[in-house]
Order: sequence, then structure tokens, then C-alpha cells
Amino acid sequence: MTLLDTINSPKDLRKLDRKQLHELAGEIRHRIIEVVSRIGGHFGGNLGIVELTLALHYVFNTPRDQIVFDTGHQSYPHKLITGRRDTFDTIRMHGGISGFCKREESEYDVFNAGHASTSISAALGIAVARDIKDENYRVVAIIGDGALSGGLALEGLNQAGHLKRKLMIILNDNDMSISTNVGAMSGYLNGIIKGQAYNQAKDLAKGMMDRIPLVGGKLHGMASDMEQLFKHMIVPGTLFEELGFKYIGPYDGHDLDFLIDLFEKNKDYNGPLLVHVITKKGKGYTPAENRPIWSHGVSPFDIDSGDVVKSTKSSPPSYTAVFSETLIELAKRDPKIVAITAAMPDGTGLDKFGKALPERMFDVGIAEEHAVTFCGGMATQGMKPIAAIYSTFLQRAFDQVFHDVAIMDLPVVFALDRGGIAGADGPTHHGIYDMAYLRIFPNMICMAPKDENELRHMLKTSFETGHPTSLRYPRGNGFGVAMDAELQSLPVGKGEVMREGEAGVIFAIGNEVWPAVQAAEILAKEGVEVAVVNARFIKPLDDELITRYCRPFARVITVEEGSLAGGFGSAIMERVQQLGIRDIQFHRIGIPDEYVHHGAQDVLRAQYDLDANGIAKRVREFLRSGSKTEELDPEVRAMIARGATEGEIAQFIFRNVPEEELRKLPGSDRVDEVVYGLRRTATK
Repeated sequence: MTLLDTINSPKDLRKLDRKQLHELAGEIRHRIIEVVSRIGGHFGGNLGIVELTLALHYVFNTPRDQIVFDTGHQSYPHKLITGRRDTFDTIRMHGGISGFCKREESEYDVFNAGHASTSISAALGIAVARDIKDENYRVVAIIGDGALSGGLALEGLNQAGHLKRKLMIILNDNDMSISTNVGAMSGYLNGIIKGQAYNQAKDLAKGMMDRIPLVGGKLHGMASDMEQLFKHMIVPGTLFEELGFKYIGPYDGHDLDFLIDLFEKNKDYNGPLLVHVITKKGKGYTPAENRPIWSHGVSPFDIDSGDVVKSTKSSPPSYTAVFSETLIELAKRDPKIVAITAAMPDGTGLDKFGKALPERMFDVGIAEEHAVTFCGGMATQGMKPIAAIYSTFLQRAFDQVFHDVAIMDLPVVFALDRGGIAGADGPTHHGIYDMAYLRIFPNMICMAPKDENELRHMLKTSFETGHPTSLRYPRGNGFGVAMDAELQSLPVGKGEVMREGEAGVIFAIGNEVWPAVQAAEILAKEGVEVAVVNARFIKPLDDELITRYCRPFARVITVEEGSLAGGFGSAIMERVQQLGIRDIQFHRIGIPDEYVHHGAQDVLRAQYDLDANGIAKRVREFLRSGSKTEELDPEVRAMIARGATEGEIAQFIFRNVPEEELRKLPGSDRVDEVVYGLRRTATK
């Protein structure tokens, strides 16, 4: 039995001596490497925070003392020592534990977070609530240096320094967010590290003055001005102290014994305290240390070499790769195209764009709000900015899209990677809301390609609309379709008919078009022919196709890998009403009013009937559902063949259909329309 096997909670951890803690740190790293190498997950940051996590839980009385993790993807060591050791091999899997902190999962998970920069504000809120309730516990926030560039983190620092509440903030500085950190804040922190001699000199001088009899105290006051001058000579700024914090550090974040002593000494500091520790991403595993960007989030790999385990069968190119290559192609033709990312050059594919056209690629760090307004500013000067941001992360810049782009009708392109179900990162990372939250803005154009080939044409089109334009596409590989040699401009707001059918029509968008076509083919083998329309655009919609297929009494199905509340299906229904078309029967397939948990994309799509079999099942059930009138089709058909009048048919219906069902029929107060609908059904 290992030491880790004996740790069921931090209470067990606190029974260990220092030597055993070092042994436990090694076992935790081994366990993380062993599990993540098999199933993938966040990796390098978790290896880098082992000692810090152990020291915190060893010193602080958790869960009474509250530890708030920023983002939460560095919580694997925390999970291993807070009762989730035996389920750790299910992390990020469907039905398993979350890869982030989750309040529903454990009392030790204080605050849910999958997006960065939230910990300081959340921890300050907890501290203020503690003081109002006159309670006595400690609050600690752990934030990475990359997350510190986020506007929310700076807003939290500003308020925390002003309120002067008892709060410890630990700056876990590994010089990385997902990719290498950029910006002035990163440079500032690097300057502090280089100026570490300041803290040592300050402590030495204080000790010397204290030893001088009678005048030692007076010398402290006299030295104050000299101290500030000395500090500014060695350290490039005193931002944290000027914001109202006591700043200590930087310290070695892997020196476990030192960290324990440091926290013991400072855990009851009565005010805002910022502790700066330096850690190494991937610590203890050489391949991860050597490749920190790769190690952030990994797919299964070989432990000995660190090489990714590759599938033996070839796969189509990823949407991200196709986007990147096409954008480079377009930008080489048009010098006005500029690309912006928010700390995700590798994830969005803009790393390749940056290598090809470095003067036209900008990584703004974890600062989505700034990224969008930055794009707006460039657009006012005739540039053609494209912000490549994951769908879920653009939610952070909702107001900037509204206020700084859409109102001015600026031609900014939003390339939304990870649109739809994103996979194992769970509810904070699924991009299921963008269709709902972007289509509400006047001037906005929203589109989604059915495959990787159409993505190329839509990307070209997005720079030609002259309006704010969103282009959403899913995580993962395309469908392996043939790629057109030449890029084409698509007519804005025009869909395409994929197949015809009389039993009903499926309006599908984006990644759900081909599964809808496959579902229609499954139904065709059963003798049920349904039409399929690739809408292409969420906004504007194709009025011509809607009018053609949404005739009175038509059966209309919408399919979207997004939120049903306010999404694509809602847009179709709204447009039908606006066009004055009545008596349509709708069935919408998509994400219901609930958060989608973590799991593999194919598993989650099947759960929500977003694969071909699920769509076929739902369409089949919808077409078979209905009232008693459907059972009368054979008789109605026979009456039509005999030349019966509409009045005779109506009398037959009303004699055989219960009155309560007649009331449910669309247009049941208009006999002629009811008969029309039945005749139309019977003659198909």
C-alpha cells in the first residue's frame, strides 16, 4: 500500500511528517502521469502545483478554511487528497469526476471554474461574507500568472486592496497560461523574479537596524524614503503593494518544507496578502518540462517517451487546421486581414498564421473583452480583423460584441472554434450558446459550415459581408469530404437543399447537416422520405426555402448542436411566424434547458439524439405521433379515389375523431383547412 492509498481527506494528510509528505508528492505525480497518459487531460500545470497543494492542505484547516482555485484545471492533486483518489481514473470521462473544481462533487471544491481569472473576486466575496456573518476562517485564492492578465482578476485585486479584508492570494507563476504568456503583466512578473535581491536586502537591512540600541526604531522611519527609492531601482514597479497588498516573494514553489513554514507564518496575516511562488509546468516529468505548451492538455501518450499515441487509421484534417490554412491563404491575398487570439494561438491554429505573417497576428493574453474591442478599433480604420476565440470564451466578451462592434456595424469576424459539444472539459467549455447569444444583435451575420470544405468558403465569405460575422465550427476532425480547389463566395442568407422528401423536412445547421442526411437515408429505407435543408446561416435565414418547405400542416424538424432556448430552431419558428405561415407542426432537436456534463463528444451527441440514429429515431417518432386523424388516412384516401366532396370527407372525419382531438388540430375552427390538411396527407 502506498501513502496515497491512506489519504482519504486532508485530515489524513496532516498526520504525516515532512519526510512522508515528500514521498507523497512523488506518488501524486506518478498517479497523475499514469492516469493522464491513458485517458488524456490537463497535465503540465497539475504536475507543477503538487507541492503547493500539499502545503496548503497541510497548513490550512480545509474544508473550513476555503481554498479557491482559479480555472480549476490544476486541481488534480487537490482531488487526489480530498476523497476522489479511487475515482481519479474516471476524470473527464462520461459519468466520472470533473476535470475542474465542482461544488456538487466535494465540499473541498469551494467555487466552480473553467474560465480563468475568477478566483480573486470569488475569494473576496467569500471573505466579505465571512466578516458580515462574524465568522472566523481563512480564505485563500490561487491564481496563475496567465490568468492575472484577465480584466476580472485586476478588478478583483483593485477591490481587495481597497477593502483590506483578511485574504491570501497565491500567485502561482510558471510563466505560462496555455501558451507562453504575453503582455506587460508577464514582463512585470519576470522583472520581479529578476529583482528578488530586493526582498533579501530589505530583510537584512531591517534586522541590522533593529539591533542598533535606542535609535533602531527611528531609523525605520528615516529609511522609508530610501527603501522606496531602493525598491524602484531594483524592482520594476511595486504594483501589488500600491494596490494595497502586502507582497512577499518570489519563492520556490517546489520547496515543500519552505512553503509549509511560509504559510504557517503568514496564514493569519490580518489584511490582503499576495504570496508569489515560482513553479515549473510539467515538474518531475522531463517530456512535459521540455514541452510546456504540449503538456497543458494532452491526449493519451507513451510514458517513457512522451510521444502521443497515434491512431493507426488516417483521419480527415481537423476544422482548426483547415481554418488556419485557409486564413493564411486569404491573408496572403489581402494585406488588411489581421488575426487576434486570447492566449490560444495553438488551440485556434493561429500559431501557424503567426509564423507565416507575424506582423499581423496578435495574442492579447487571457483578455477576451480587450480582444474584441481591439478588433473593433482596427475595423474603424479599414482593417479586416478576425478574432479566433473558442465559442465558450467569447461569452466573456458579450458586452464588447454588442457595444464595441455590432452597434457600429463594424466588419469584425468571430471565428468560433469548439462550437457545439466540446467534450471532456464539460459545461464550462461546451460551445452551445453562441447561436442564441449572437443572433440577437442587429447587423450580426451568423453561419456554420456543414463540413470542412464549406468552412473554407464561409471563411472567405465572412470577410466580404461588410458586417459583424460569426463563423462557428466544431472541435475535432471533419467529415473527409473532397476539398474544392478554389475558394468560393457564398450568397449570404441562402441555404442548400441536400435531399427532397414529402413526409416532412429537416432544417439542419453546421455539424448536424450530414448526420441529418444520414438519418433521412435511414428513414428512406423504411419508406419514409424526408427532405433535408442545410441552412448554412443562423442569421439571416433563407425565406425562400422556409416558404417552400413550411407550408400549412407541414411537419418541420430542426437540428442543431446548440441550445434549444433561443437557438437555431427558435429562429426558424420565429421566422415562420413573421412570414405569416400558420399551422406548422414543429419538432426541435438540440440541447435542452440543462448543462451538458463532461464526456466524449460521440457519447454526448448520442445522449442528446444528435447522431444519425438519434435524429432518425426522433423524426420517426414525430412523424408517427399525432391525432386520430392519421389513422383515417386509408379511408380518406379511398374517399378521394371515389370522388368524394370535401364536405363528405369533413363529415367522415368529424364522425370518427373525438371532439377533444379536433380542438387540438391546427385550424380546427376552420373546416376547410382541416380537410385541406388531411387531403394533402392522404394524397402523398
